[in-house]
Amino acid sequence: MPARAIFYLTIAVATALGHPASRAAAQQVKPAYFAELHWRSIGPPRSGYISAPAGVPGDPTTYYAGTPAGGVWKTTNGGTTWAPIFDNVHVASIGAVAVAPSEPNTIYVGTGNLSGWSFTPGNGVYKSTDGGKTWTNVGLRASQYIGAIIVEPRASNTVLVAAQGGRGGAGRGG
Repeated sequence: MPARAIFYLTIAVATALGHPASRAAAQQVKPAYFAELHWRSIGPPRSGYISAPAGVPGDPTTYYAGTPAGGVWKTTNGGTTWAPIFDNVHVASIGAVAVAPSEPNTIYVGTGNLSGWSFTPGNGVYKSTDGGKTWTNVGLRASQYIGAIIVEPRASNTVLVAAQGGRGGAGRGG
């Protein structure tokens, strides 16, 4: 949205709400400034909360969104539409998603979300080398909750994983 449109929108909202400062600065708002704006959903339709967003370096249209109770979603059109890509794994609780900077089709997903939005434990870290079409569990099966994943920028097989274990201390990393 152009800066001019944001300015006029701010003035219009302040004026409509009767803000005292807006009376002095109020201007006539031209409806044409807003003619191109339309409401749309900008996220996956499940869960209502994205706990693990990740983008593809150099690609402004491809993103992944992990949710506490709705799996992993992918968009390739800048968020206009989203598709579930993790349903076949049968783990809904996601704590981390990371894309390998050196190989954008390599994605890591840490299962088990610590946020309190989900009480479903995960079963480790999953890896896809085909942009999320297929997944393989690559370890930490007993960790239950993965909070973050960092991929080495030059080596897509080297990752750092933050794994808590069980909420009561029951889980041991695997």
